[in-house]
Amino acid sequence: MSEEGKSNVRAVERALDLLLCFTIRSEWAMGELAEQTGLHKSTVHRMLATLEDKGFVTRDRISERYRLGLRVWELAANMSHSDDPAIIGLSEMERLRDLIGETVSLYIRDGSERIRIQAVQSNQAVRRVAPVGDRLPLYVGASSKVLIAFERVGKQEELLNDPTWPASIDRGQFRKVLEEIQATGYATSFEEREIGAAAVAAPVYNRSGSLVAALSVSGPSNRLTLEAMVQHVPAIFEAARRIGAMLR
Repeated sequence: MSEEGKSNVRAVERALDLLLCFTIRSEWAMGELAEQTGLHKSTVHRMLATLEDKGFVTRDRISERYRLGLRVWELAANMSHSDDPAIIGLSEMERLRDLIGETVSLYIRDGSERIRIQAVQSNQAVRRVAPVGDRLPLYVGASSKVLIAFERVGKQEELLNDPTWPASIDRGQFRKVLEEIQATGYATSFEEREIGAAAVAAPVYNRSGSLVAALSVSGPSNRLTLEAMVQHVPAIFEAARRIGAMLR
């Protein structure tokens, strides 16, 4: 590749690095973006000007802070949704929420993290709010345990041996927990990641039998007790089965 070609590729990489900052939070000042990406402020200024001109970011003229522009939403609207679990599973998640009365979420694994790709909030006054797009660690939470427990063995060991896992977690004990989850088909968590919150989750498989996602029901721990979670498991299994049956 020529030097000009390499320079063009670097420019694209830097522009994408800037856009990916908006997966962390929704607003940035130019200086904050420079610090976050490690790019020089003049480089960030030029790239933001181009991205703004193309509609990928927008700048508040008063605060001088940047947000994602409408062009991003136009791109998202044209994604192929034919096999997107977040789109396909929405009606089943709403049905499950109405049946159980708690917040329902759908998670996928991305490396050593899980991402909430869809959520249907509980209608109750006291509820667990689950923002779509949240990235959470794999070593804690019902959905995290599901996404590891039902992975293929090689990938499971790779995840368990990830050096970023906290040293405080006993991996031998964690493996025993995974074995229990594999035996029952579901996972629970009680105030593991957040005080006052509990969750129960089950795997979602596509029609070829591959693990696609984890379907979770979460709520206040004083309402979503262990007994209540066990009672909800059959409904969660059925919703996960129905979502999976619609995926190729």
